[in-house]
Amino acid sequence: MALSRVRLFQPPGEGTRLLPQASRLVELPYSSFDDDEDDDMAEQDPGICYPDAPKLSPFSHCVRYLAFLWNLLFLLLGLLTLAVGVWGLLAKSPLPGGVPLSSDPMLLFVLAGLGASAVSLAGCLGALRASPCLLRFFLGAVLAFGGLEVLGGLLLLLARRRLQDELQDLLLLCLLRYQEDPDLQFLVDEVQRSLQCCGLESYRDWESNPYFNCSAPGVQACGVPASCCQDPLENGSVPNIQCGFGVLGLGAAAAGAVVHTGGCGAALAAWLRGQAGAIATGATVLLLLEAVGAIMALKVLRDITAVRVWE
Repeated sequence: MALSRVRLFQPPGEGTRLLPQASRLVELPYSSFDDDEDDDMAEQDPGICYPDAPKLSPFSHCVRYLAFLWNLLFLLLGLLTLAVGVWGLLAKSPLPGGVPLSSDPMLLFVLAGLGASAVSLAGCLGALRASPCLLRFFLGAVLAFGGLEVLGGLLLLLARRRLQDELQDLLLLCLLRYQEDPDLQFLVDEVQRSLQCCGLESYRDWESNPYFNCSAPGVQACGVPASCCQDPLENGSVPNIQCGFGVLGLGAAAAGAVVHTGGCGAALAAWLRGQAGAIATGATVLLLLEAVGAIMALKVLRDITAVRVWE
């Protein structure tokens, strides 16, 4: 208990008289104010040393700016992909033949561009503004995309036969909708022209198309697209779009002299097997690029967290 010395005063008019020493000692209750004063004095003691705030090294600043530029590059690529997809959709608006938007190939460019742009923008702003929230979102998105890519690669390896069947169904759908979608028409023409094939299994598959069927009205009846022709230019400089007309009404030998009679299904499967190494290399490079971006973002996030924890 703390003891305090108190001076007692008498009422006015009375003589001053000293009280005994013991009577002038009054016991007061203990207060924590004394301890607070001791703590304040200890805090103001110049002899106590305090650590300085952590400072970012030049390497940390370099990583931060590299992360910003890295994501800025992918942001521009994402916006370019998005612009190509939107342009492809608007160029065909209204969609011919009532083709639903969900089945349009250009929708893949739109979705890929939106995803890449959103994630890259989060990485740019997170590195530029030192935002832990945006950096965590960027890291989570990159890890999710990387996991989906790895999972997709494993599924391709485990279900190659089913993939080949799905690819054939896709080619058959492209044959049926050849005139309805300019993108599918361009894709089919490029495949047939580059692989020197015609149809899915043979050139006879074009009979399933309502425009090339022999019972269909119009000049394209009993014909095939010009991309099936062996010499679409016919020794000229202008492609002859009518080089495949009437081919389905010819015999196999006569048709073989004008168009490629082999199907594209087997040719495309063989081409994909030959390009397996290039596809695997491209997928690996993409994963490495994502890993580099994630590592830089993680470094920036750790530096920001260290500074904020000290504060």
